[in-house]
Amino acid sequence: MPRGDPAMSPAAPVIVGDTNDHRPRKKAMRVKTWLVVDSTGRVQQIDAGKQSIMRRTGLSARDLRILNPSLSYPSSITGRERVIVIKLEHIKGIITAHDVWLLNSRDPAVVPFVEELKRRFLHYHEANEVKIHGNGGAEQTAEELAKILEGSQESVERSLGLKEQRDRLQTLPFEFVALEACLEAACSCLDEETKALEQEAYPALDSLTSEISSFYLERVRQIKGRLVALTQRVQKVRDELEHLLEDDGDMAGMYLTSKLLQKEDEDASSSSATVEEDENHVLNNDRHIPNPLLSRGPLNDEIERVESNDSRGTPASHADVAELEMLLEAYFAQVDGTLNKLSTLREYVDDTEDYVNIMLDDKQNNLLQMGVLMTTAILVLSVYIVIVGVLGMNITINLWHPPNNSQEDFLWTIGACSIGTIVLYVGIVTWYKYKRVLY
Repeated sequence: MPRGDPAMSPAAPVIVGDTNDHRPRKKAMRVKTWLVVDSTGRVQQIDAGKQSIMRRTGLSARDLRILNPSLSYPSSITGRERVIVIKLEHIKGIITAHDVWLLNSRDPAVVPFVEELKRRFLHYHEANEVKIHGNGGAEQTAEELAKILEGSQESVERSLGLKEQRDRLQTLPFEFVALEACLEAACSCLDEETKALEQEAYPALDSLTSEISSFYLERVRQIKGRLVALTQRVQKVRDELEHLLEDDGDMAGMYLTSKLLQKEDEDASSSSATVEEDENHVLNNDRHIPNPLLSRGPLNDEIERVESNDSRGTPASHADVAELEMLLEAYFAQVDGTLNKLSTLREYVDDTEDYVNIMLDDKQNNLLQMGVLMTTAILVLSVYIVIVGVLGMNITINLWHPPNNSQEDFLWTIGACSIGTIVLYVGIVTWYKYKRVLY
């Protein structure tokens, strides 16, 4: 069949040995491997293209561009109708109400994060099972209390911590458990890099202040470059969290479970209302009498509107985002603390640079002063050389023809010129100090 035949099925098999048609290969290159972790902690790999992801999640192509590794998008947490698109440091994925889709799962930095997700989701699943089966949960709680009474102080703290974590997981929706894991991984990564940079920077800066050399200057230059890059990354995460905290509407849109339950309730209400309307219609047709409850009027419209608003509501109104707000504020404080550490380190680097510049300026001033002294000495010696040159001319004077061939006058002349040169040099240097040219 010709390649341009419009009747060709899009699901036709691709011939591997065909080197003329590049379109199937180009389409295959768009397929990416996603690591999916569901709410029970199970992990599976799914090969899906852009169009498939857009159909499953309801995202647009513009939202998926945020996760493109070839494009340098800043850190972002974007809430959509059915998903949350998250890009924080090495974490790039999509959070739904049931699972998490990770794009760069082969990155060595993502492997510990996947294990942490599995552990958190397994605890979340167990906490929900305890919440659903109340009796079993009560028996398990009684057993935990018995173990607490019998155990040591360490087991007491561990058991209480597990109980608090379980209670908290029972209140948090799935998307917030996943979001918290992403925020904790990103903030911990930034904090660890900051600590490592501090451990390397402070000794290098102290070494530079004690000895100014090209080796230490190059080392500090590299540290400063890393500091600037890390500060920008932390600042982007902080700005994104601050933007979310300032907009209650964005936070309300991130309640995926609430929106999913609301949609299910609306579907159930619409189906039940349709069935009830059909039954009333049949009953009225049989009796041939009007039903007053079905008559429309201003009062009925208002009652129906109020009941619809009460049953529907919003996924999370501005008064109900306190839970997510507390979660974001906790990690905002952590990122802000990391940014403060970097700011302190930046100030220390700036102070060290100022100190090094002062020392270099002092050395430069010393060199300039030495140059002034050397120039003055050369000037005075030049005067002495001029006198010697004048006296060395072939001029007939009594100094060179003393009586009885005595050299006493010649020696007095040489001594007087030398002493005069020294006195002139000291006088010039004293005048320099008086004029504050030299210190």
